[in-house]
Amino acid sequence: MARGEDVMVDEHLRELAARLQGPARLKSDLLTEARHGLLDAVEAYRESGVPPTEAQRRAVVEFGSPAQLLPSWQAELAVGALRGLSLRMLAIAGVGVVAGDLTWRGSSWSGGPRPPAGYLLLSNSVDWIWMSALLLSVAGLLVVWASARAPRPGLALAQRAVGAGLTGVLALGMIAGCALFTWSLNLWDAALHWPPMIIGAVLVGGGYFSLTRAARGWLLATTR
Repeated sequence: MARGEDVMVDEHLRELAARLQGPARLKSDLLTEARHGLLDAVEAYRESGVPPTEAQRRAVVEFGSPAQLLPSWQAELAVGALRGLSLRMLAIAGVGVVAGDLTWRGSSWSGGPRPPAGYLLLSNSVDWIWMSALLLSVAGLLVVWASARAPRPGLALAQRAVGAGLTGVLALGMIAGCALFTWSLNLWDAALHWPPMIIGAVLVGGGYFSLTRAARGWLLATTR
């Protein structure tokens, strides 16, 4: 049972919270579980006749210092961040692969002169980037699943490799996608007023923003 005078417990948890980086919900769950465990230990000491302040001190010492707890907790948050990044990439890249060509279908310029070879190369590169993102996101989910079943040092390296790959693919995709969109507007004036292009640009922009936040969260959780 929580008490208003459990100051030492609250300070210990605040110190842990300030030093942890990762998904907010998972971080909150870890701290809530820790609080319940600490308060149960304090209550047990109190019931055995230990004074309140000493009960808190013993519970906190028994629970562990931030230096002892942070490595394992931060590793769990890093896995959670990779899971979130992989899931977002899987969803957004999947839509990009399936719906990418729909922005052009039925356009007034689709039957016109063939675009320059460089433009076609860039367009194909964007498709391959989305496909690579899909494969990496699946790999990320597999690594997360394996880490949950049996954590091993090699899996930690795999997590970093996949996360770095997803972040790199995202950066490359943003650069290539923006270049392709800009080049399209230069080639076809009507593209700026073509509804599928406008809708696609808005959706892709939102997807890039979401993925950038997820990638930043993974980087912070991993390098903490």
